[in-house]
Amino acid sequence: MASTSKVGSSGDEEAEEEEELEHFDDFTLASSWERFISEIEAVCRQWLANGPKNLLEKGAVHLDSSKNIYKVKSELKYLMKSYGMEYYFEVNKSGKVTGWDDIFHDLQLCFGVKEFLVIAPQSASGVVLDAPEASKLLSAAAIALSNCSSLWPAFVPVHDPSRNAYIGIQNLGTVFTRRFEADRICSQVPVKLMHLEGLYELFVSKFAYSTLDISMHLFKVRFTMKLTYQTLPYDDDDGIREVDAENIESSDDHGGDTSNKTQWDDDCPWSEWYSAEDPIKGFALVAIWSEKMVQSSLEMAELENTSPHEAEKWILFEFLVYSVNSVYGGFCVSWSFLFMLFKVSLIYFSFWFVAVENPSSDNLKSSMVIPSPAVLDRVLKDLFHEGVQLPDFAKGEHKSSRYIKGAPLECLFAQFCLHLLWFGNCNIRAIAALWIEFVREIRWYWEESQSLPKMPFNGSIDLSTCLIYQKLQMLAICIEKKRELNEDFQDCVGSKDQSPASVEEDDRVVEGSTGLQIPDNNFGRKRDSLLTAEGLHESGMAIPGYNRQPENTGSTDKKPSDCIRRGSTGAVGSMMLLKSCQSMRAPFTQEAPLMTEDMHEERLRAIEAFGGSFDFSAQLEREILSSDMSAFKAANPDAVFEDFIRWHSPGDWENDESKGSAPSGILAVDGLKNDWPPRGRLSQRMSEHGNLWRKIWNNAPALPASEQKPLLDPNREGEKILHYLETLRPHQLLEQMVCTAFRASADTLNQTNFGSLKQMTAKIDQLYPTLASTLRPLQANNISGNSETIEDLRRLCAVFEHVEKLLTLAASLHRKFLHAPRLSEAIFSDYYKYYLPKMGMGSEEVDSQKEFEMKLQVRNHERQVISNMFTPPTANQSWRKVLSMGNLLNGHEPILREIIFTINDHVNGSHYATHTPSVHQEEIETYRMYICGTSNDLRVALSVTSFD
Repeated sequence: MASTSKVGSSGDEEAEEEEELEHFDDFTLASSWERFISEIEAVCRQWLANGPKNLLEKGAVHLDSSKNIYKVKSELKYLMKSYGMEYYFEVNKSGKVTGWDDIFHDLQLCFGVKEFLVIAPQSASGVVLDAPEASKLLSAAAIALSNCSSLWPAFVPVHDPSRNAYIGIQNLGTVFTRRFEADRICSQVPVKLMHLEGLYELFVSKFAYSTLDISMHLFKVRFTMKLTYQTLPYDDDDGIREVDAENIESSDDHGGDTSNKTQWDDDCPWSEWYSAEDPIKGFALVAIWSEKMVQSSLEMAELENTSPHEAEKWILFEFLVYSVNSVYGGFCVSWSFLFMLFKVSLIYFSFWFVAVENPSSDNLKSSMVIPSPAVLDRVLKDLFHEGVQLPDFAKGEHKSSRYIKGAPLECLFAQFCLHLLWFGNCNIRAIAALWIEFVREIRWYWEESQSLPKMPFNGSIDLSTCLIYQKLQMLAICIEKKRELNEDFQDCVGSKDQSPASVEEDDRVVEGSTGLQIPDNNFGRKRDSLLTAEGLHESGMAIPGYNRQPENTGSTDKKPSDCIRRGSTGAVGSMMLLKSCQSMRAPFTQEAPLMTEDMHEERLRAIEAFGGSFDFSAQLEREILSSDMSAFKAANPDAVFEDFIRWHSPGDWENDESKGSAPSGILAVDGLKNDWPPRGRLSQRMSEHGNLWRKIWNNAPALPASEQKPLLDPNREGEKILHYLETLRPHQLLEQMVCTAFRASADTLNQTNFGSLKQMTAKIDQLYPTLASTLRPLQANNISGNSETIEDLRRLCAVFEHVEKLLTLAASLHRKFLHAPRLSEAIFSDYYKYYLPKMGMGSEEVDSQKEFEMKLQVRNHERQVISNMFTPPTANQSWRKVLSMGNLLNGHEPILREIIFTINDHVNGSHYATHTPSVHQEEIETYRMYICGTSNDLRVALSVTSFD
């Protein structure tokens, strides 16, 4: 048994040895590296077959940093590692990379390629830290591309990610190969490489013999340069200018940029209410030197001392405009508070005075605080005590401003509404407190008979405005009337030394009157100066006529003194009285009493309630009719009722045509005696029995307008207005506040000077009709808390914010490019197109993350304007660095310098020569170096073409 087992074990060992001898390496099978190359080749062949257009349809990703570059990606595996291969391509191929003003990918600028591959590990760093691994990846890509007959260059990121380093290779399809290498120095840049001379020698050292003295030899090197300058942010610049104000002397105009103001918008109309953030924080200027031939380092040293004005091209770009989604700090900030408050006021009417009288109420939030008394006093002082002269109410008013039923910008109520937008964050307690103090102040002006500030005190009531403004305007007129009556009364009391003759004359005038209070004649004539004989003539009621001696009508016995004409403005053309052959005289009459909109509506409702009867209308106008009739009787002592109708209401006098009389009291000059008395009769409504007009005529005393009781009782009307203001409901106040605040804000912005920007002008013209149509329902006083108007107001706030943002940008551009209007118009036009979809008015899909980008070439005559915006640095500016680079612009060194050195060589007659006829006369780019950086950061990318 033992021997048997031993024999068996030895047999197994021999079998294993035979199996080992049967295994051998089969080199016809692909290795893992060869399979990796095959995978790269398969992906590249697929991308080549699809082409750019098909790749776009299959989901190629657009690069945000470029307008025309897309990429596709594929994942690969090799030796348990994952790699990503990306193919970058352009849809519209334009050959070689040329021109600085195009937007390229970083590798395109570095190496001058158009489409390329990048192979990188799928790791956190995304770079290959192992040099052999990087070489192996690059070799695999080169073999795969060669098998595909593709000329794409391939790159592999290496070293630390902060160095942004690459190695690459490209098969040029003949016997040439290009190799690429890029690296970066992040700190401690050698002094020599800070200057153009040292950078030139660095490039020449790559192809010149090391034993040569480069400074003593000439090399035909092609050179082009791009310098980028960045303005100091204007907010910081303003602070620096303020500190160094004593060191700044007067200089030339800086393109509209004010250097002595601490805020950029100090002269803008909205600066009284808020300071807007400058939408343009700064901009970048690119100066480009086109390609030129340089032969020595001495030329480079001279080029470093040249001014940027000698550059062939200037381009403005990177306008640092505020983000579309940023919160803007203008009028629109307070609209949200006022909007919510208005919505609440529609539901809770009783919350108004409770908010002030009971500040400890549980319903009040801690955020609803009333500003300090000092702030309240400052607001009231600004409203009532500053500005003695009456403001120009047409100032800043847009042609469509009156479509909004608010109040003029410069008036008292409009200024109150604007102050309220910034008072205590526009909460209900703050509004209630300010309104109560506002009304108390108005009552003081009334009781002290002081003229109401910022309100017109003459003329008619403007019914196109809101009711509060109408009431305040009427109160201002009542105060002036009250002051005049008080002055007249004081004059009457103080005049004790009248002569007996004047006393007798006064007694004779007063005799027969009703014993009413009689103001002096001057007061009456000032008040009634609108109705003169000239005014009547303009209306067609007067023609030249004759004066005749007064005659007694015979109807009643009158004293001779009673027949004296009083309060007459002159003859009414050739019209004659019916009962005496005397010319008719037009009297001075009182102005019709002023009425606000609610008084007119009340009168119309009363007329409608009584069916619009003629007698009821006359009853409503009884005081006016009685005053006119009394004045007519005083001017025409012998007149009868028919004479008054012929003068006051010619339509109610029917001429007797059968007897050939002249029209309604108008006589020809010839044959005057033969045509008297005028022939005709009263109309049917005036001849009816019990006509109210005749009753009023019979009871009206003969008093001139100067001796009548004023139709407008200023004391009664003034108290009624104050009662209205003191008992106004919250929602009624807020309705008028919203309309007035919108109108005043729009009128304030309308005063902004933004040059000839057509889009901005059109936008403002569109704003006013939008405001008018949206705010019109607020005038109906029937808005409920669930009304669609609330949502309309919310959208209106958003529209106003958009317009305010655009207007602020337009004003900033106008000031900065005052002497280069083409630039401001071009910038605003491009930004308007970019911003329009954000306003919900464009057809494009909105990308809120996309930033505004544009490039604008500066013309030669505009360069000085741009240059002056780079104000020379001062000694106190902490941001000033040690200048270590040349090409200064008003003392500012470039924030970025980019240079491209190239050298070309003909294939024929050089060590690149080949026997291939197709490349016999070709000139190829043998060396290319791209240099980018500053004095503290330098990146160099080198590409070398070699003959393999």
